[in-house]
Amino acid sequence: MASMAAVVHYELREGGVELREVPQPPPPGPGEVILKTEAIGVCGSEVHQYHNSHSWRVNVPVILGHEFCGMVAQLGAGVRGFREGDRVASETAARICGECAYCRSGEYNLCPQRLGFGYGVDGAMAEFVRVPARCLHHLTDSVTAERAALTEPCCVAYNTTVVKTQIRPGASVLVLGPGPIGLLCMALARLSGAGWLAVAGLERDRPRLELAERLGADRTFSGGRDQLLAGIRDQGDGLGVDAVIDASGVSSVLELALAAVRPGGQITKVGWGRDPLNFSLDPLVQKAVTLRGSFSHNYGIWERVIGLLASGRLDPLPLVGRVEPLEGWRECFDSMASGGIVKGVLKPA
Repeated sequence: MASMAAVVHYELREGGVELREVPQPPPPGPGEVILKTEAIGVCGSEVHQYHNSHSWRVNVPVILGHEFCGMVAQLGAGVRGFREGDRVASETAARICGECAYCRSGEYNLCPQRLGFGYGVDGAMAEFVRVPARCLHHLTDSVTAERAALTEPCCVAYNTTVVKTQIRPGASVLVLGPGPIGLLCMALARLSGAGWLAVAGLERDRPRLELAERLGADRTFSGGRDQLLAGIRDQGDGLGVDAVIDASGVSSVLELALAAVRPGGQITKVGWGRDPLNFSLDPLVQKAVTLRGSFSHNYGIWERVIGLLASGRLDPLPLVGRVEPLEGWRECFDSMASGGIVKGVLKPA
C-alpha cells in the first residue's frame, strides 16, 4: 500500500505529536470519497492536544486535522452530486449514528455517538483523507484554498453568534478571548448589526487585539477585570452589555462574563475549559441572564457561511499568519501557542 506523510497525535503526553509516514487511506466505501487535501487550518484544539492540555477524549494514534478543503480524488459507490476533480470543503462530523432524534432533525452535531476528524477518526493533516460524502460542500473558484480551510471555524463562530445569540441591530456585544473563534465571532457580530463591539484578552494578546481593532472592534481591553468593567460602565447606560460571547477557553472567565452582562442579557459560551468554575452562579439568577452553550455546526450553517465567503462579506484570511507545508506543522503550532500568530494553515506538497 502506498504511503503518505501525516501529522499524527500518537500518545497522550506533552509533545505527543510528530510527522510520520503512514499508509494512504483504503479505497472509499459506499457513500464515501477520498479527498486530495488542498489546505488544512490549524485549530487551537490541536495545539491543546499537542500540549496534552485538552479536555476531550482522543483516540490515539490519530491523524490531526478537522479544518480542511480538497479535491475529490475517488468516489465510493452510491455517491451523488460530486465528481472527481470537484473542489470541496468538509464538515467535521466524521461519524454519526444517523438514527437518533438529533440526526433525524438535522442537529447531528449533537449526536451522542458523534466522532470528529482529528480526535475520533483520522483527519486531514495528510495528502489524502477519507470522508463521508454527506460532509462535503462545493466551493466556487472565488473561495481560495486558504479561505476554504477556515470554513469550519467560521461555521463554529456563525452558530455561536448568529444562531445561538440574538444580536439585534444596535446591540452591545463583548467577546472574551481574541483567538480565532473569538475574532470570527466579532466579525459575525459586526455583520449582524452590533452597535458597539468590544474584545477582551490578556496583555500578551495585544497583537490579536490590534487585529480586532483593524477588523472593526470599537474597543479592546487587555488590562484585567477592573479595566474591562470600568469600560463597560462607561458604555451606554452603564448597566452592562446586551450579549457576551465567551470564546476564552478558560472556565473561570464565565464569572467575568456574568459581571459584564446587563440584567436580562445573554451569554453564549463556545470556549472549552477543563477546570472547575469555583465561583457562585447566583449572579446568573439575580440578573435573569440567559446562558447557552454552542457546539459545532450543521449543513445549513455551512451553506450560509460558504455563501458569505464567496461574496467576500466574511473574510477569515486576515487571521492567517503563517502558511507552511506539512513539514512546517511545528512552526505553526508553536507560533499559535505563543500568540505570535492567530492562525496557521498547512498545505501538503
